[in-house]
Amino acid sequence: MNVTQRYRYLYKPLVFVAGLAPLAWMICGALQLFGASLGADPVKKLEHECGKTALNFLLLTLAVTPVRTLTGLPQLLRLRRMLGLFAFFYAVVHFTVYLVLDLELNLRTVGADIVKRPYITVGFTALLLLVPLALTSTNAMMRRLGRRWQSLHRLIYVIAALAVWHFYWQVKRDVREPLIYMGILALLLAYRLARWRAPRAARATPAAAAVTSRSGSATAPERT
Repeated sequence: MNVTQRYRYLYKPLVFVAGLAPLAWMICGALQLFGASLGADPVKKLEHECGKTALNFLLLTLAVTPVRTLTGLPQLLRLRRMLGLFAFFYAVVHFTVYLVLDLELNLRTVGADIVKRPYITVGFTALLLLVPLALTSTNAMMRRLGRRWQSLHRLIYVIAALAVWHFYWQVKRDVREPLIYMGILALLLAYRLARWRAPRAARATPAAAAVTSRSGSATAPERT
């Protein structure tokens, strides 16, 4: 089985199943199946878990580039789009739980919360910024937008920062977990800054060089 076949028939299905696992656990908790439980306040627990899962997928999406570079596995780039779409999916579920189960579709309360509560303002902004990234995640949109696609998808850095900020503001007492997320995001952004400042020749990975030497042409440029 070559690299393309392993990606299509092994890695991609595994990532897809892993991406759905948190949702399956939440459903089991809501229905109290297999010993899972959402605790005394299931709506708040569900809302929190969806938001944190979205943040986890955002950071995993950003981690693909350094992991791919350090391990010399260029095929990891093929999984990044799926991770980003899972981040968007869980962010939408997070907002849906807040809107439907928490506020019971009271749109006036939603508007007031977005305006008056800073952490909701920040989180809602991150969700809105995720929408164009999700809508332009197809190969057709990538070809249509050209270089503008790469510029647009650099919004993920802003989105990740807003999501971590949203998490930090939402936690009222023990902020250790949000601070861990801040540290991880800072490392991922620092890596990209160091790569950006490095000489261009030093950015090429051994795997990319091997692909170039075999095929006679360079691989596609990194997007994020």
